[in-house]
Amino acid sequence: MKLGGLCAVTLDDPLLPRLSALVKAALDGGAPFVQYRNKAAPRPLRRAQAAEMLRICRAAGARLIINDDVWLAVEIGADGAHLGRDDAPGGSLAAARDALGPKRILGVSCYNELARGEEAARAGADYLAFGSVFPSRTKPAAVHAPLELLGEARRRFGLPVAAIGGITLDNAPQVIAAGADMIAVVSDLFDAMDIKTRAQAYQQLFS
Repeated sequence: MKLGGLCAVTLDDPLLPRLSALVKAALDGGAPFVQYRNKAAPRPLRRAQAAEMLRICRAAGARLIINDDVWLAVEIGADGAHLGRDDAPGGSLAAARDALGPKRILGVSCYNELARGEEAARAGADYLAFGSVFPSRTKPAAVHAPLELLGEARRRFGLPVAAIGGITLDNAPQVIAAGADMIAVVSDLFDAMDIKTRAQAYQQLFS
C-alpha cells in the first residue's frame, strides 16, 4: 500500500467502545490509515485502545500508525509510528528508525521547517508531515505551515508528504493540489453526522 490518502487521526476519547465505533465508521468509508493518538489516557488504556485499533484496522485492510510512541507501536505490532519533536527515543530519529525496523512506517512532524524535513529524511523517515496548514481546533496554538511548503518538501526530499491542521472537505482539494500525498483529519471527519460518507468523500479526492 502506498503512503497516500486519508489518515483518520483519533480523538482523545476514554471510552473504547465509542472510539472503536467512530474509527470503524471511518474504515468502512475507505480510510487507508488510522493514526492512534490519545494524549490524555494512562498507558494501560492507551495500550488497550491501540490494540483494538490494530484489530479493526487489520480487519479492514488498513494500516495503524501510533502517535508519539515507538515502543507501543513495536509492542503491539502496529504498522508504524508518527513522531513529534520530542518523541524519538533519546531524541534521535535514527534510533526511532532502528527501533521500528525496516518494515514499519516512520512518519515525522516537521511543522513548518524544511530543516527538520531534511533531518527526518536522512534518518530514514517514510513520510514527512507539515502543518498546521489552516487554523486548527485541535491545536489552536500550532505554527502555520504555508501550502507552498508541501510541494517544496516533496521536490526537495522525494518522500510522501502529509498535511495536517484545520483540513476540511472544502479546503482539502487545494491541499492535495499543493502537493500533499496524505491528509490527516480529526475534527472534520469524526464530528461529521455520517463519518463513513465523509471518509468516502475524502478518499474520492485522491481518485
